[in-house]
Amino acid sequence: MKFMKLGSKPDTFQSEDKHVRYVATELSTDIVVNVGDVKFYLHKFPLLSKSSQLQKLVSTANEQSNDEVTITDIPGGPAAFEICAKFCYGMVVTLNAHNVVAARCAAEYLGMHETMEKGNLAYKIDAFLNSIIFRSWKDSIIVLQTTMYLLPWSEDLKLISHCVEAIASRAVIDTSKVDWSYTYNRKKLLEENGSESNWNGAMNYKVVPNDWWVEDLCELEVELYKRVLVSINSKGVVCGEVIGEALKAYVYRQLPGLVKGVTRSSDLTNYRSTVDTIIFLLPDEKGCVSCSFLLKLLKAAILVDSSEVLKKELIKKIGHQLEQASVSDLLIRAPEGDSLMYDVDIVLNIVHEFFIRDQYSEIEALEADEAQEFKKPGILSEASKLMVAKLIDGYLTEIARDLNLPVSKFVELTEMVSTISRPGHDGLYRAIDMYLKEHPEINKSERKKICRYMDCKKLSVDACMHAVQNERLPMRVIVQVLFFEQVRAAATSGTSTPDLPKSIRDLNSGSMRSSRSTPNADEDWDTVATAEELKALKGELAALKLERKRSEKFIEGRPSVDKTSLHKVKGLLMTKKIFSKLLSNKHANADTSGSDSSESPSTANPEYAKSTSSANRRISVS
Repeated sequence: MKFMKLGSKPDTFQSEDKHVRYVATELSTDIVVNVGDVKFYLHKFPLLSKSSQLQKLVSTANEQSNDEVTITDIPGGPAAFEICAKFCYGMVVTLNAHNVVAARCAAEYLGMHETMEKGNLAYKIDAFLNSIIFRSWKDSIIVLQTTMYLLPWSEDLKLISHCVEAIASRAVIDTSKVDWSYTYNRKKLLEENGSESNWNGAMNYKVVPNDWWVEDLCELEVELYKRVLVSINSKGVVCGEVIGEALKAYVYRQLPGLVKGVTRSSDLTNYRSTVDTIIFLLPDEKGCVSCSFLLKLLKAAILVDSSEVLKKELIKKIGHQLEQASVSDLLIRAPEGDSLMYDVDIVLNIVHEFFIRDQYSEIEALEADEAQEFKKPGILSEASKLMVAKLIDGYLTEIARDLNLPVSKFVELTEMVSTISRPGHDGLYRAIDMYLKEHPEINKSERKKICRYMDCKKLSVDACMHAVQNERLPMRVIVQVLFFEQVRAAATSGTSTPDLPKSIRDLNSGSMRSSRSTPNADEDWDTVATAEELKALKGELAALKLERKRSEKFIEGRPSVDKTSLHKVKGLLMTKKIFSKLLSNKHANADTSGSDSSESPSTANPEYAKSTSSANRRISVS
């Protein structure tokens, strides 16, 4: 730390107790100066020759025949006044980064300028600040911290603005010219350099990182930090990524509990000021701050009740890089008193901003070259959309566990990402299955809405096997899964699509209401599959597996036989049999729908029940 000594005489100030200070000399004191709760017994001559303010106070006291003057509002208090008094006596005074601002403000208050005496205290302190302090990185930061306790004097004397400018100018200097000490995290340095050879006590490094200044500024009060960052930004030298790193470091240093959702009510005002400032300072460029950090900042903004304008700004920034987020990042707790577990509306707004960004990118592409034929966004844009679709599928799976989540919210979020063409729908199926599992009370119309945006053609084999045995799905979905799985198998083997019953084909082609359909046909297909129907499916699927295994054993060692074709043909025949049983089962339900009997389909058809029971005894489906 830099320092400056003024004066040459020994320091003879002594204390009688903590409230009395006097000069040990043969001459008796002729004036008492009351500063706060401390009495200074001093001499008029050395003081009045250098301070215009003391001249006025003593003149007023003399008119009242009083030998005491009182100073109540001197910046820096008794300690700063004592520095000024010692300077008047010519005693040794040591100025450093911790006391120089207080001394300068006190000198200004006392009128210790060049008009009183050449080389007065104010002049000497200004010289020390400009030639020494403002040229030192760490001393400038210390001085800036002390200015907050001396407002408005430090502001009026432009000490704050000089400090800010000195710090900002050093922060933007070329790293090759950084030859002063600074604080830098050792673990991070080792990760960058791969060894400890370049580390020198967390001070000087052979390789200076671009964000070398970030940690030293984390100790600043938020308003000062804001002024420094604004000044650094205005110089246009530091990139947005470094600014983003600085903001992240500041938040984790100043608000360690807030980013984890923990805060104290007594600190709420300070926390809100810090969060609002960080949001204000966020770089405009996409990717300068991670999406995960932005979402943590949004959670903090909600916790401290930041303004809606700032929260909307954050939501917009998050939406512009939503593909970088994780499911855990999106799990934002609902406001206190809300029946829902998570705030789904905020996620809806974020996804909305994501699609708005996509629309703007298309418009910008059109405006950039109107003469050329417009092409859709490239692979990166499509990749981003696929990542967001996968993200929302995972988010839906998590919020589906909320027993109070209404169908409308689930469907609305599903619908928003339904325009994204994805190669697979397993994630969406997992979310739908979770919602149906946690909300068994919803009616068949709501089940149909939930399943509306799931494309059965895009389910994997494992998902299909799970779906056809899922008691929670509507029968329409189960039949569609079976149909499209068989169509896919037929296409793979090069054979034709099986000759399925017309009602099944109509169901999958969207023309269920044919001239032969009954008024309740759609309702029958939208109902949830009964246990007996699912047992029939399991039995037929198990039989299909068993027959394929037997065929493999039979044709083993006979290379002239086309094994694949044989398996596919058997599979097509077996699938047709499954559909026929389902269809006959539905017809049986339709025939008995008007009666008061509560018999299940298996009870109404003893032969069917017998065959199903027999199949279940023979085969166990996992």
